[in-house]
Amino acid sequence: MFLNYIKDFSVKRILKNNFQNTRSNEGSGVMKTIGLLVDESYFLDAKAIVTSLVAKGILEHNIEVLLYNDKIKKNKVDNYPVYYASELNWNATLNSKVANEFMDKEFDLLINYYELEKVALVVVSRHSKAKFTVGFSTVDKRLNDLIIKATAEEHLVFINETFKYLKILNKI
Repeated sequence: MFLNYIKDFSVKRILKNNFQNTRSNEGSGVMKTIGLLVDESYFLDAKAIVTSLVAKGILEHNIEVLLYNDKIKKNKVDNYPVYYASELNWNATLNSKVANEFMDKEFDLLINYYELEKVALVVVSRHSKAKFTVGFSTVDKRLNDLIIKATAEEHLVFINETFKYLKILNKI
């Protein structure tokens, strides 16, 4: 328990130094591929978000979902790939194959669907090759290009606001 606290502190320090190197916003084109990073320990219905995105005109095969969970549940069957907090190293890297594959994909849009800033989620968000990122206002402002003020339970409000502002920015 105490070592996890020290590990989180160490990783946060590495990430804080990494935030000094700001990303360039390459995304000027139309949003076609979407990455969705969901904190499953807080919001359980990732399928509802995917359904909302499909209703907005995004093709389902263009949506890649990655779930994060604090604890490993043995008998739980997931529809989407999951990575866990235990897969985070001291040097801010992940031992998870699915998380590393997710970070290596180039998305037009990455939706960071989590309200609580957990270190393993920030690592994936920060190291993602997404061109444009959207997230909640409760997380670090340097992490997302577009910040939506809503709660995780209001997924329809979040998706509607996201698409409203993407349309204003000529991203869709």
